[in-house]
Amino acid sequence: MTPRSPLTRDSVLRAAIALADTDGIDKLTMRALGRALGVEAMSLYNHVANKDAILDGITDAVFGDIVVPPAGTPWQEAMRLRALSAHEALLAHPWATLLITSRFNIGPGMTRYLDATLGRLLEGGFTIEGALDAWHALDSHIYGFTLQQLNLPFAAEEASQVSTDVLPRLDAARFPHVVDIIGRIMQTGRTEDFTFGLDLILDGLERRLRSS
Repeated sequence: MTPRSPLTRDSVLRAAIALADTDGIDKLTMRALGRALGVEAMSLYNHVANKDAILDGITDAVFGDIVVPPAGTPWQEAMRLRALSAHEALLAHPWATLLITSRFNIGPGMTRYLDATLGRLLEGGFTIEGALDAWHALDSHIYGFTLQQLNLPFAAEEASQVSTDVLPRLDAARFPHVVDIIGRIMQTGRTEDFTFGLDLILDGLERRLRSS
């Protein structure tokens, strides 16, 4: 029998992420995590203080998956790549967005992420106040769009079928614009585009930066 590798904080957190991804964050308990690792739950306390420490740790770990361009990258390119990478990472871990926006502790992953984000904005010519405003505007789009996408009652690829089911129930005389739009979705299968809002924000920030 191959001996089990000794537990470490990193292995506990990686197992917690896998469990949350598979079963949902509500099912992440010390007992469930112990079962997944093949140990008694009490063994976990040698590596993490409590469940809150696990939640803080896995939240911070998600930031390690987000690409933040290095110093010298033009700020618009950096913010666009950062946003796309963050959106992808948050979709890969559906539990992460709500945890990120509700946890108080800031770990090394988030600190690196924030420092690089604000650094690229400051290098691009933003004032401190302007960099904070730009960061908040961009992250509002990232988190808001991601939450909406994750909480749709159907998958994006099912939009056309849902439209087909809904359209016959609508009175075209009363709701002509809704019927027209649903008809277009049925024809094209089009869904909302994350980059549309992202590019609007980046273009607006560029105009604000030039005017100041």
